[in-house]
Amino acid sequence: KSNLAGVRHILLVLSGKGGVGKSTISTELALSLRHSGKKVGILDVDLCGPSIPRMFRVQDNDVHQCDSGWVPVFVDQDKSISLMSIGFLLEKPDDAVVWRGPKKNALIKQFVADVAWGDLDFLIVDTPPGTSDEHISTVEALRPYKPLGAILVTTPQAVSVGDVRRELTFCKKTGLRVLGIVENMSGFVCPHCSECTNIFSKGGGEELAKHAGVPFLGCVPLDPQLSQSLEEGRDFIQEFPKSSAFPALAHIAQQILD
Repeated sequence: KSNLAGVRHILLVLSGKGGVGKSTISTELALSLRHSGKKVGILDVDLCGPSIPRMFRVQDNDVHQCDSGWVPVFVDQDKSISLMSIGFLLEKPDDAVVWRGPKKNALIKQFVADVAWGDLDFLIVDTPPGTSDEHISTVEALRPYKPLGAILVTTPQAVSVGDVRRELTFCKKTGLRVLGIVENMSGFVCPHCSECTNIFSKGGGEELAKHAGVPFLGCVPLDPQLSQSLEEGRDFIQEFPKSSAFPALAHIAQQILD
């Protein structure tokens, strides 16, 4: 029996661009889904820049073996969020992963086959930027388990939107359904006067979604409280319900649940 047999839905979080907030969206989506009573796993296949362990403040944990493979790292006592990342397998946190394609591909296959997730409502796969080795390996390894689809993350400016357009082409070529596009870092709301400043221009993600005929899941503004909770590994969804990013993140999760 496969280790993914108990996983109901698999989501990939993709972007053609680095630094747009894939890990942030993956983290907040997992926390939002947990608050809706779901059990969630995150598989971090960003082998060169694994940031998921840090965002949940479990970077010092180790992975243990069991009869059916690797036991994921649990974030809480209830085991409602479980994680697997190369970050847990490095001897020192500063170790670089200097690997060529075949070695990366082998580890991704192992992550897909050998992690004992148990029963999950959602498995979120956080990917590195781009459309190359890791992405092809991940999509191929997950294909037998029929992933629900992909969420594409972009920032509003044209350079980022252009790279995400290529990611849409990747999804078409690999037969991966696009669940929607998220525009992250979309404006900054001043905490004093509540005026919104569009630091990285505005509307690129929404325009791309319209143009490509895929759903637009929403804009997430730049929010110091969000950055702070990610830095400190805190639960933003629980602690900052009045912040400017909260309604956007909650709305994205609700659309995934629907």
